[in-house]
Amino acid sequence: MTEKHKERVKKLQQALRDLGYDAFFASTPITTEYLVGHREGGGERMMLLGIAPDHEPAMLIPALALVQAKATTGIEDITTWMDGEDPGVKFAAWAERWGLRTGVIAVDDEMTSFFLLRMQQALPAALFKPGTPVMEACRGRKDAEEIAYLQYAANAVDEAYKAGIAAIRVGATEMDVALAISDATNAQGVITSFGIVGAGAHGAMPHYYTGHKPLEPGDVIVMDFGGTYHGYFADITRTACLGEASAEAKKVYRIVRDAHYAAREVARPGVAAQEVDRAARRVIADAGYGEYFVHRVGHGIGLQCHEPPYMVEGNETLLAEGHTFTVEPGIYLPDRFGVRLENVVAITSDGCRSLNAEPAPELLEIPV
Repeated sequence: MTEKHKERVKKLQQALRDLGYDAFFASTPITTEYLVGHREGGGERMMLLGIAPDHEPAMLIPALALVQAKATTGIEDITTWMDGEDPGVKFAAWAERWGLRTGVIAVDDEMTSFFLLRMQQALPAALFKPGTPVMEACRGRKDAEEIAYLQYAANAVDEAYKAGIAAIRVGATEMDVALAISDATNAQGVITSFGIVGAGAHGAMPHYYTGHKPLEPGDVIVMDFGGTYHGYFADITRTACLGEASAEAKKVYRIVRDAHYAAREVARPGVAAQEVDRAARRVIADAGYGEYFVHRVGHGIGLQCHEPPYMVEGNETLLAEGHTFTVEPGIYLPDRFGVRLENVVAITSDGCRSLNAEPAPELLEIPV
């Protein structure tokens, strides 16, 4: 285990003490790699990393993963199980050693239900809780290396957007544009993770599944895409129009852009996350489009594309230097068009800075 990983484990152990938890169990490659450098996932086989305030990290893994786990983590306390065995029996013995029979146990938010159910069966008197506050305390504020990875990924998708614009023409399809963006992203060493291209009425569906609609003059086109660099995500949305845009499309674009900057203006250390959402929502509501802004204004981003802290009403988490998240207000007019603008930002000592290039000041009209 590297010094970086040792420090992360110590930080998590302190979070467990602060929150009154007796242990944390992780099963997803994202979490285990972050904490101890082990990327392999168990799939359907139970694979657990356990961390407790007063114990060295330990693992329960399939026997076939032993060599890699030792090589990547250096953890000495590793219990293996063979296919055909019940790993829950060995988990119960591990939990007994750690005194967890009636403990308060946090688990990975995305732990496979089968694993959790077997753990609960082994420890019926224990209290299992979501691991969100534990991991948020560790991963929420990014260090300089992490922000550098996020910045590289952001730069790559900024460049890939240019390829998307170049692919927009009459007769091309949504998929053509998505593939052009994906190819340009991958060419820069950033692995494409997702891509939404919604033209015309499809752009009014925030999570539209990219299809094969041919692009037509007057289509407002929403492009939401991203990828990962060293596991850290980029996530950007831009909106353009093929040919001349309608007066309302131009108006809606300006409103969304104003909302985007209003949110970024209030984002600074000590401000509650919900205030970022409120700032953008106020602009859109005052313009008469409040009912058409149907999602939160942003989400934390890092090793997961969506992670805490969330910029949403009711989230009183105070922003701090190192928090990274998206700012992505949108207006969606059913059966007509949508507009969304999204940048990733990082909280600095006195405000926030965008990791992405700035969106165009007016709706971009691509010549037919």
